[in-house]
Amino acid sequence: MIPKLLQNIPDPPAELFVKGSLSDDFKIAVVGTRKSTSEGRLIARTIAAELAKAKITIVSGLALGIDTASHEGCLEAKGKTIAVLGTGIDNIYPKENKPLAERILAKGGAIVSEYPGDTPGYKENFLRRNRIISGLCEAIVVVEAPIRSGSISTANFAAEQGREVFVIPGPINHPNYAGSHKLIRDGARLVASAKDILEDLGIEVLDRAADLDDSEKTIVEAVRVRALPIDKIMEITKLEPSKALPAIAGLVLKKIIRESDEGYVLNQ
Repeated sequence: MIPKLLQNIPDPPAELFVKGSLSDDFKIAVVGTRKSTSEGRLIARTIAAELAKAKITIVSGLALGIDTASHEGCLEAKGKTIAVLGTGIDNIYPKENKPLAERILAKGGAIVSEYPGDTPGYKENFLRRNRIISGLCEAIVVVEAPIRSGSISTANFAAEQGREVFVIPGPINHPNYAGSHKLIRDGARLVASAKDILEDLGIEVLDRAADLDDSEKTIVEAVRVRALPIDKIMEITKLEPSKALPAIAGLVLKKIIRESDEGYVLNQ
């Protein structure tokens, strides 16, 4: 099944082949050049890890460079990550990242493609897959994008789809940031950390050491990035009504969550 966010883009895929689990979690893409610097890879790894700790699923393209660092950073933080392929679902590319793809699936993430079986990696397919990377997400983060870069096309797709585009700036004379700086001039948001991204998206990361019992903590994690009605909270948390209902009431009284038209959400 194609997720609703992806269904609503201008050119949605006719089919989506999926290995693993495409959850309803809030998703952010972290993308950038294959020919990345060590500093860029460290930035991508760090941002992906910090977003994953905020219970955000990280989406990227499984390419070498920034994509690989993004997937790895998320996994290191025990988060879920989704790799969108420009090849068939059974044709992992590049082959060096086959072990990474296996780790993604083992840790509850997903491998996704609009192409079946062993479809080869045609150049135009990689460009088209970028609309799926952005289309699955609420926002994208660009790390190290030269003027000619697949991540620029992802950012352009994101803008067309109404997604937020965040860009990490770099040295003004470094060719790996020429495209990044153009995106900022064209209206993308300059950010320097995961904290900036979370603040701009209005996502508050609560202190996990707060005085909450186990049921309350479980519910807070469930509603951290999306409004959920009571039945969905119980489905996701697997809490019995006898535990879920008092915990929800307690969190409302503590002003940690509130009821909205769509369900319960964190207080900002």
